[in-house]
Amino acid sequence: MKPLTLVAAFLPLIVFSVLSKFLPSGDIGWSALVAAVSAACVIVAFRPIWPPKIITACSLVLFTLLAILGFTLGRGDDSWLATWGGSGIGIVLGLIIVALVPVMPFTEQYARESTPQAYWGSPTFKQINRVLSLAWGAAIVALGVSRISAAAIEQHTTSRLPQLLLGIGLPIVILIYMFKFTQSYPDRVTHQPGTPAH
Repeated sequence: MKPLTLVAAFLPLIVFSVLSKFLPSGDIGWSALVAAVSAACVIVAFRPIWPPKIITACSLVLFTLLAILGFTLGRGDDSWLATWGGSGIGIVLGLIIVALVPVMPFTEQYARESTPQAYWGSPTFKQINRVLSLAWGAAIVALGVSRISAAAIEQHTTSRLPQLLLGIGLPIVILIYMFKFTQSYPDRVTHQPGTPAH
């Protein structure tokens, strides 16, 4: 799998996470809109455009809905949305990734770009993509839980430490680990004794 395409898959979530951290809570609609536009740009930028990648299409729908809510809710409600909806979007996206594994592991669409078509139906190829997609789904849920925990703790303390550790530090560690795991796991599986090349 090409690292650049995988980074692009999560670009809308990254953009949203950064913007929602630094913009005022009343601007949650703008953060979500920029994330939705970035998802649309990723769909257009990477070939083939149709069918779109599952993760990017889901991001486009989720962030569009969040943008609509952000622009239509009242001031008090969008503050709540920024605190909990902004953090919860990771949980929703992660659960979608996990739920889609039996249908089409999202990593399979990216793996097909660098794997000959003859191997797409092989048990090893399927196993690698099921494991990677489940791992990414769990990791994205963990990111969401980490950010919600940071937001919950932050309401009861003036310290910035929970936000630094749970809202920023832990998510960065999880993402770095997942990118390394995504690069190393296929090689480990395909180089096991008695395992076909793909």
